Amino acid sequence: MSSGNHAAAVSLAARMQGIRAYIAMPETAPGAKKRAVASYGGQITFCANIEALTETARRIQEETESILIHPFDDPQVIAGQGTAALELLADAPDLDVMIAPISGGGLLSGTCIAAVGIHPEMKLFGAEPIIASDAHRSLRAGHLLTDGVGNTIADGLRATLSERTFAILGRHLTDIVTVSEAEIIDVTKQIWQRMKIVVEPSGAVPLAAIFAKPEYFTGKRVGVILSGGNVDMDHLPWQ
Repeated sequence: MSSGNHAAAVSLAARMQGIRAYIAMPETAPGAKKRAVASYGGQITFCANIEALTETARRIQEETESILIHPFDDPQVIAGQGTAALELLADAPDLDVMIAPISGGGLLSGTCIAAVGIHPEMKLFGAEPIIASDAHRSLRAGHLLTDGVGNTIADGLRATLSERTFAILGRHLTDIVTVSEAEIIDVTKQIWQRMKIVVEPSGAVPLAAIFAKPEYFTGKRVGVILSGGNVDMDHLPWQ
């Protein structure tokens, strides 16, 4: 069950192992992500929206007697996603701060566990679209909120936290910074133009957060995880 990136990874991994991958995807997923999953051999079942993913995946699992590989609510997936932080710290071991995007919270949970395991004093931040700020509101409220996720251009960040990821992030995060759609689009374009990196809007959100809250990051060595580069070239965010 995935809006695209996890689905593509599972589909490719399954093809490499010679096994089938059954994928639940929302109809609203970008065309580029749908095509990628199909090209890797994933057998897609579409549902109306991201809210219907869980039920669609459950039905597929029953019909096919398959095993669910959850995109974020799984200890092994969280551990695997944490290796991005390990690689970053191997290249830049003296970071003061690390920031990553947040959707279901798997990547950021893994980032927190890996970073704190190496540098317990490190400050950790999440970055989230303001119109899909369930994680930000959950941490402020002190309990899990799963409502009010808007149709952000950062399509990879429309999922909500699980109890597992909420608990991990609640222990480790300094804060979650929210950014507007305009800020996400502007920074995505800057990354393409200045850094020559093809990053999707979801992956650009952490850098947008740094620009939005400079008081958190000025004068510090900041590690930024730009996660996701699956962009529909026929419908670029700034067009």
